[in-house]
Amino acid sequence: MMKTLFLQPPSFDGFDGGAGSRYQARREIRSFWYPTWLAQPAALVPGSKLIDAPPSGVGMAAVLREVRDRDLCIIHTSTPSFAADVKVAQALKDENPNLKIGFVGAKVAVQPEQSLAQGAPIDFVARNEFDFTVKDVAEGRDFASIDGISYRAADGRIVHNQDRAVLEDMDQLPFVTDVYKRDLKIEDYFIGYLMHPYVSLYTGRGCKSRCTFCLWPQTVGGHRYRVRSPGHVAEEIRLAKSYFPQVREFFFDDDTFTDNLPRAEAIARELGKLGVTWSCNAKANVPRETLKVLRDNGLRLLLVGYESGNQQILHNIKKGMRIEVAKKFTKDCHELGIKIHGTFILGLPGETRETIEETIRFATEINPHTLQVSLAAPYPGTYLYRQAVHNGWLDAAHAELVDEHGIQIAPLSYPHLSHTEIFTSVETFYRRFYLRAPKIASIVGEMVRSPQMMKRRLREGVEFFQFLRERRAA
Repeated sequence: MMKTLFLQPPSFDGFDGGAGSRYQARREIRSFWYPTWLAQPAALVPGSKLIDAPPSGVGMAAVLREVRDRDLCIIHTSTPSFAADVKVAQALKDENPNLKIGFVGAKVAVQPEQSLAQGAPIDFVARNEFDFTVKDVAEGRDFASIDGISYRAADGRIVHNQDRAVLEDMDQLPFVTDVYKRDLKIEDYFIGYLMHPYVSLYTGRGCKSRCTFCLWPQTVGGHRYRVRSPGHVAEEIRLAKSYFPQVREFFFDDDTFTDNLPRAEAIARELGKLGVTWSCNAKANVPRETLKVLRDNGLRLLLVGYESGNQQILHNIKKGMRIEVAKKFTKDCHELGIKIHGTFILGLPGETRETIEETIRFATEINPHTLQVSLAAPYPGTYLYRQAVHNGWLDAAHAELVDEHGIQIAPLSYPHLSHTEIFTSVETFYRRFYLRAPKIASIVGEMVRSPQMMKRRLREGVEFFQFLRERRAA
């Protein structure tokens, strides 16, 4: 077995671009998702080590020391960070010329030829679902015999092996929490709407929805929801409780945990027996009866992608959501005491000044506990990317999706709506949602009831307004 390092490289300060983040960028407040997509193959490779540099504050000097006696390094990359990650790979090669370097992630999954052509120090990329692909490489198998990789042959040619079969039995995957325990400090991971410290993991992969912008289903996970059994999930949570007695919340990061309602209820009942607090991603159509089962068994919060308050835009992006259904779902959550973190996207196809106003009004009407406003990001491999290129909405200057500080830019523009108008509308959205008397009163009340929450919200407030100042200066 090759001595293997799994690496999320050093990057922009505060850059949440890890192997679990759907939008690789610096956020409004400091936040980091777990590197679950790296931890999973790391759990398959005995003797491996995972370094998640950005949240842990690990710099290049420490990474270079680590690779001196390694045989293989697996680097997670993304469209915004690819150029910087190639430079890291070159530095690793310079330190250890015998080191084999493989890149994984959505960027290289859909652009293997281009990635290898632009990344001289990269020996191979693992396409699509790469867990067992990486395991094969770490076992020292000949590249020619490994499904799912594209690699640089001895004569310099780029070779693409056949695709690897999609994993059907998700219970074959070992627990990522073993790697978290071994290599990570859970206190390094923050998400504004989750209790701290938290732990996140997947109970399944893939999403049956066809949202045109969504990264993982169109690049790595696919559109079939392949799942772990409820007993397997419960076993990992039981283990995680013993590993991390300080954890206050578990988050299930499946693209839509509620795609399979009977299974979601079955997992909830198992979690109820364990007495844990948990949250998950959900579509805004979960029936009240299911919501009640989830709440009664420890559900605290749902992360819901509303995206837009305009029905035509939702049709344009194939969201499969009706505004009136989303309103009823949200009302049910409010009445049942389930908190919602709502996510919205500005700049999607069909966006106008009027639809931005409509979305802001919609958000204030349904009033989620917290919200996040992102800019439409056409990642390579998505339908939105192909659509944007075909229609001329995306130009080369905006292809990396972030600026030199790692902050999201507005990469799309339309004849009737400029980059600048879309970009500035994010701050307008935040201010109009949060700087309302009822919302301010709600936040202050939350802070008064909890000294820990007061300290946290004050820190986040400072970070938020500092972030807005940086955006204006960009």
